Amino acid sequence: MRIALRIVFVLAIVAAVTVLCYRIVPVNATTAGFAYLIAVLFVAARWGLTESIACAVAAVLCYNFYFLPPIGTFTISDPQNWVALFVFLSTSITASHLSTQAKKRTIEATERQREMEKLYALSRSILLIEPTQQQVAKQLAMRVAQGLGAAAVALYDRETGETYRSGPEDFPDSAAALQQAAVQGTFFREEQTGTVVTSIRLGAQPIGSLGLRGVDLSDSALQALANLVAIGLERARAQEAASRAEAARQSDELKSTLLDALAHEFKTPLTAIKAASTALLSSSGLGQEQQRELITIVDEETDRLSILVTEAIQLARIEAGRVQLRRESHSVCELINSVLEKIQPAADGRKIEIRIPPDIAPIWVDRELIEVALRQLIDNAFKYSPPDSPVSVTAAPSNGRVVLSVADHGPGIPEEEQTRIFEKFYRADASRHQIPGAGLGLVIAREIVHAHGGEIWVESKLGEGSVFHLSVPAAVEKASP
Repeated sequence: MRIALRIVFVLAIVAAVTVLCYRIVPVNATTAGFAYLIAVLFVAARWGLTESIACAVAAVLCYNFYFLPPIGTFTISDPQNWVALFVFLSTSITASHLSTQAKKRTIEATERQREMEKLYALSRSILLIEPTQQQVAKQLAMRVAQGLGAAAVALYDRETGETYRSGPEDFPDSAAALQQAAVQGTFFREEQTGTVVTSIRLGAQPIGSLGLRGVDLSDSALQALANLVAIGLERARAQEAASRAEAARQSDELKSTLLDALAHEFKTPLTAIKAASTALLSSSGLGQEQQRELITIVDEETDRLSILVTEAIQLARIEAGRVQLRRESHSVCELINSVLEKIQPAADGRKIEIRIPPDIAPIWVDRELIEVALRQLIDNAFKYSPPDSPVSVTAAPSNGRVVLSVADHGPGIPEEEQTRIFEKFYRADASRHQIPGAGLGLVIAREIVHAHGGEIWVESKLGEGSVFHLSVPAAVEKASP
């Protein structure tokens, strides 16, 4: 329909040139020939070969009828005019063909430039893929679909045997073509559906295949796209291998640090236990009060050893992902009172202030684990604050959660160390050699709170003390079906 309208418009142009050169401004045959030639070139540059040929034929007929003698007929009396007519026709057609070819090359060059721009943007997008977010192959398929505006994308990873799809439409069921391209390195194109499947190579070895639908790419652009995807896959695998190596190295360092820390912490209670037991065995003249004191030392230091071992085991279980939460609804008052009863021997008569609103909602937690986290915070408050200063435990509601807080009046924590105290084995320089501990308590508390979907943080000022907060879900939010 469009071509027919264009041809009508082309005939109108020829008619306008004829009227101009024959009626309005009468000219000779040579000038009229140049005017027709300009019209043919204009049509060729504006549209295509079909329209320009139609223009050339119409121009030849009008030129013959109105400007070559005998005027008013389609016959030509002078043989030289026949030569001029054919030269004009061949010139018109050749010029229109060359103009169409130049226009076609311009369009192709523009398309190639757009392809290169899209591939450049896509390459930058692929380099920004984070392997930790989700599967890299899935991200690659998504980035290709978004970057090229493809209707459907399928990426087959030969190493895993999985196919990752993306795009607004479903990719045709071409599993056989995808696998064949990944294994044999073949190329498949289906013109009817606009589907293309090409192999993804790393060097000479195919590592997968890529399927596209709804996007027209040249062979060179398609090959460049396949190379980009191959680089993305190989980069992700290299990063994964490096991460595994780094994790293994850190695991070895962690084991070494853990053994060093535990050996150092075990040494003090073991020395006390050994001294007390040796005194009991070697001194038969000890009084009952002295024996009780030595036995008390053994009992307390044994409890300390038990706590150290329990902390290490709990941390290992939490980091290995073997902790399963057994959540139930628990009263905040009962939970805190239970914790205080268990740490009463370590309180040594210290004053503990409890401020809990009577109408506070119960919490939806694993009681045993949350008690462990609270014990760590309260035990830290005992260790880092003067014996005559009180420790306060409070609770407050906050947007469907309950925030439990433990405050002390110790020396406080420098601002630059407040984020590091939750790291494994980290201990402040000021207390490292004065207060016992392995630097695992806050790490255990943090992991327990995170397992509940909560948060733990500290607010502290030097010389004024510290307040540790942990938030846990309220039972009213979690208990509803």
